[in-house]
Amino acid sequence: MLTLACSLFLGFAPPVLAPAWVAQSHAPRPATTAELCIQWGEDLGALDRLFDFPLSEARWQAFEGLFDAWQAKLEAVDFASLDRTGQIDLILLQDDLEHERDQLATERGHADEDGKYLDFAEPLVALLEDRTLRNLPDPELAAQILQAATDRLGEWREEHPAGKEGAEAPSPSQMRRAARTCGRLRRALREWYDFGAEYDPLFTFWCKAPWKGLDGALEKHATYLEKDLGGIDPKDEDRLLGEPIGRERLMAELRHERIAYTPEELIAIAEREFAWCDAARAKAATAMGLDGDWRAAQEQVRALHVAPGQQPVLIRDLADEAVRFLEERDLVTIPDQAKQVWRMEMMSPERQRFSPYFTGGEVISISYPTTEMDQASKMQSMRGNNRHFSRATVHHELIPGHHLQGYMASRWNTQRSRFRTPFLVEGWALYWELRLWDLGFQQSPEDEIGMLFWRSHRCARILFSLNYQLGNWTAEQCVDFLVERVGHDRRNATAEVRRSIQGGYGPLYQVAYMIGGMQLMELQRELVGTGLWTDKNFHDTVLQQGSIPVDLIRDALTEGPLQLRQPVTWRFAE
Repeated sequence: MLTLACSLFLGFAPPVLAPAWVAQSHAPRPATTAELCIQWGEDLGALDRLFDFPLSEARWQAFEGLFDAWQAKLEAVDFASLDRTGQIDLILLQDDLEHERDQLATERGHADEDGKYLDFAEPLVALLEDRTLRNLPDPELAAQILQAATDRLGEWREEHPAGKEGAEAPSPSQMRRAARTCGRLRRALREWYDFGAEYDPLFTFWCKAPWKGLDGALEKHATYLEKDLGGIDPKDEDRLLGEPIGRERLMAELRHERIAYTPEELIAIAEREFAWCDAARAKAATAMGLDGDWRAAQEQVRALHVAPGQQPVLIRDLADEAVRFLEERDLVTIPDQAKQVWRMEMMSPERQRFSPYFTGGEVISISYPTTEMDQASKMQSMRGNNRHFSRATVHHELIPGHHLQGYMASRWNTQRSRFRTPFLVEGWALYWELRLWDLGFQQSPEDEIGMLFWRSHRCARILFSLNYQLGNWTAEQCVDFLVERVGHDRRNATAEVRRSIQGGYGPLYQVAYMIGGMQLMELQRELVGTGLWTDKNFHDTVLQQGSIPVDLIRDALTEGPLQLRQPVTWRFAE
């Protein structure tokens, strides 16, 4: 090969090659639908972290601008040119965008309702909004704003003495919400103050004393709203206090979850399923020699618990039994690592106030007595997690339930994690309770009572949660219903209701177990029952779709036409 110098000496030059970067000067490719899903979640998260304080008009306007920009972006995509996976991604994104708009409207509505209890807040929020623009405050002016807010807080409490509202008295739940908003504002302002304090001598000089006064006044105000106006004793850890959302918002949530039923229709479905459970419980009780008395049968089964300290052994053995049952019938692919990596932990006594039964996933949290519990709590914990109740649900929490589901969701269609719905998360685990019953997983009448206790409970969750959210039942009536109709111990029934109305769950979460399970049962009948799929192929493919609404999984597995705003029409429980 000639060198450059040699080539020039001989009278000719080699061809001039363009730099590699010149040949790559094309426009960037458009995002895939998977990338759009990820970008959407990141955009929401970034804006939420910037405006991490309440009562902000700038926050609301920023989100509305984001929603409008994303709507235009979605409508610019050639939907018809996408493959089916891409179309499902875009439908999910469109649905989520519309739900976020609804959530923002709800947030603004709550702010309007709470405004008269927080009328001091606007100048303070303006300080926080100014920080989002990376502007440094005028220390002297900021001090005046802090002091004026402190003065207004004192005036407000004098103008609104406890017990003087009469017919205008706010509800305890509204006062708890307003108090928590006050607490969020206080935390955001503390972060605002800490940014300048001691770093900027002039800021510290002006703001240290007024901030200290305002911080204490905000704390006092939150307590006043909750305790004095709301009548909520902060030391009363047993009080059940939630906020029913009403029928209009329930309908909006059902549309978002892609459920083509009204709350009243779901209640009727639950009552029908409950009647089946009652008949099956009576039959099992008769097989136990108790002449159809399912309550007596449950009492016998509750006594069949392991000794303190032995629950982990029971759960390990039940998990192994479920895996063997599935593999012998070749029902679903279970990766060896999935069988290996799940773990156990013990649930704290405090958490057991909300979760009286074990919960699961990659880590199964064992709800069982601790030494500091009183005797009644110890016995109810052991009775509620007896051998046969546990045998009915270990597979719900581990394999083939939540653990296998989570294992697969983290490895397939991960762009869809943003769209996670309890109708698939809980529905998948509940589906296996229904299928295993049909496949004869129960080995005795006692096992049947254990499985039917949970099946009845899933029906009851629909009934009590929807009636509560509709304003038909009080929290206490919900507890009584679980005790009388399902057979819960009162402590466990109270924990279940507390979990539902004040445990951070969405208003349809308790509905999702049975209804999501019924959706999957119907889809299995459509595809496997007609011979189009095998059970194993069906289950593996469902797991690969991610935890998205079941009717969209149905769309993914069938061939019907799709559109960006895919209508919700599937009547799966007819």
